[in-house]
Amino acid sequence: MSTAMRRRLAARCGPPDSGSAVVEFVFLTVLLMVPLFYLVMTVSRVQAGSYAASTAAREAGRAYVTARAQDSAEERAHAAARVAFEDQGFGPADAQLAMVCDGDPCLRPEGRVEVTTTIVVPLPLVPSFARRVVPLDVPITASHLAVVDRFRGER
Repeated sequence: MSTAMRRRLAARCGPPDSGSAVVEFVFLTVLLMVPLFYLVMTVSRVQAGSYAASTAAREAGRAYVTARAQDSAEERAHAAARVAFEDQGFGPADAQLAMVCDGDPCLRPEGRVEVTTTIVVPLPLVPSFARRVVPLDVPITASHLAVVDRFRGER
């Protein structure tokens, strides 16, 4: 093959490093997709915690004010909140439930019960040794005010 022919062939085919675009594309895709994937995982986990906290507060309040007796009201509220937390993948160690009545007894007609739930959402894929140094948890709190039925005693 003559040198003139090689020059014409090189002019048609382009420079010898023309295959590096694929490598650059893969590198940039990985560089951008890994943080984006982590961001989506983190936001979805925090959203699940937010939904679990608000649902647990609402359902615990409803369970409390619909109880027939004061003895079982708190137990029903804790069971309802536990179901709401477990539905979103959170255990009892991650969540807290607090209830405050506006008077005594709590289950009187038009009595108000404020239920507050707090859940601690750990950020995903963070090793435990890093959690000891830097707090990598997101605390989420939700409240619900439940009112006892006005005609409760007239059934």
